[in-house]
Amino acid sequence: MRRSLRTNRSHTHSTHRAAQAAAVAVIAGALTLTACGGSDDKKSDDGKSGAASGDTAGSGGSVSLPNLDGASLEVAAVWTGPEQANFKKVLAEFEKRTGAKVTFVPAQDPIINFLGSKIAGGAPPDVAMLPQVGAIKQAVEKKWAKPVGADAQAQLAKNYSQGWQDLGKVDGKQYGVYYKAANKSLIWYNTKVFENAGAKEPATWKDFLSTAQTVYDSGVTPVSVGGADGWTLTDWFENIYLSQAGPEKYDQLAQHKIKWTDPSVKDALTTLAQLWGNKNYLAGGPDGALQTEFPASVTQTFTGGDQPKAGMVFEGDFVGVNIAETKAKIGTDAKVFPFPAVGEKAPVVSGGDAAVVLKDSKAAQALVTFLASPDAATIQAKLGGYLSPNKSVANSAYPNAVQQSMAKALIAAGDDFRFDMSDQAPQAFGGTPGKGEWKDLQDFLKNPKNVAGTQAKLEADAAAAYKG
Repeated sequence: MRRSLRTNRSHTHSTHRAAQAAAVAVIAGALTLTACGGSDDKKSDDGKSGAASGDTAGSGGSVSLPNLDGASLEVAAVWTGPEQANFKKVLAEFEKRTGAKVTFVPAQDPIINFLGSKIAGGAPPDVAMLPQVGAIKQAVEKKWAKPVGADAQAQLAKNYSQGWQDLGKVDGKQYGVYYKAANKSLIWYNTKVFENAGAKEPATWKDFLSTAQTVYDSGVTPVSVGGADGWTLTDWFENIYLSQAGPEKYDQLAQHKIKWTDPSVKDALTTLAQLWGNKNYLAGGPDGALQTEFPASVTQTFTGGDQPKAGMVFEGDFVGVNIAETKAKIGTDAKVFPFPAVGEKAPVVSGGDAAVVLKDSKAAQALVTFLASPDAATIQAKLGGYLSPNKSVANSAYPNAVQQSMAKALIAAGDDFRFDMSDQAPQAFGGTPGKGEWKDLQDFLKNPKNVAGTQAKLEADAAAAYKG
């Protein structure tokens, strides 16, 4: 559940308002959760990609894999808990089909620093799952990353929209395979709290604040914020900014073509302060929120019976992994609605994690080929708390109506989405705990009245990072 960045080049997805609105409509309509989704599944591709040279060991599935008996691989990622456990099941299938031995290496944020120390010590992992597009660019600039081979590229061409392929490219060459995607424009809520309060799912920011007041009046704190993890705060800002300022401004700020002192940033921070500045609306108040890590922000919303610590929590589809650690059931005890529209359109912000080869070998290339296939994604889709940008994964592979709806919306959006803004920035600004945007927004959560000061600090940190 980390972040996913993009290169600092001017290359961005072109997001059309109509398609963005269509994606929101899909989410809004499907997430009523009154029926089981998956009626128009995209069936897995039955074709075979060209196998790597040598005997193939692939048993069934849509992709042929080489016999890798005796080969060993290390895969590094920042994933922990259930997310890590579920990914290990995917790796186990790769082992079964190839004979290779794969070891998962737990990494720390920021992963580029972690990989740097591994490489300096002469022991880099074979493949790394990079949660930022900018990290892919850094890995290429440092000459760590190796281009993906023809087999993986064939899988990408067959299973991915051009936009998701392009996110893994640097200077036109394919280095990343986006294995995991995230819909980061969702608010999850405790249905019992809403029922007791007589609250309804809001469609606009104004209605969202009214819903928060209704929940507060019922005796439950409205919103849980995982402020100890600065990335969650950047996601709050990005959704408000995209909806309020619009996609063109979003792209300009993402590339630092306009400054953080721009009036559009002031407007977004002022809007955000309407929530963060009301201590009654935040579980534990601002101080409590700053001590709450993301997983706890979720679990405290869905435990405690009629009196949880909060009625709602904002974050992406991956929240489902943390809800699964409680007794709450998605679709009954836990439901979700799209992030409310602040401006004309509700926002659609996405993120993702890409597999990048650091040690070029037949085994490493086979693994990224497998991860680019629907075979790998289908395994993790069935386990929940996961979305794939792979359009060849059957919608019915997702375990419940909520996940099926989100997966359908993601694929329906095609190339028309906006990628997480902080993940497009240099890591020093948008992806480092205790620094840059993460720290600046934590300070703003502590003092939401300081809009101008926060803008000035954000601009100073951004200017330094983009120059670097």
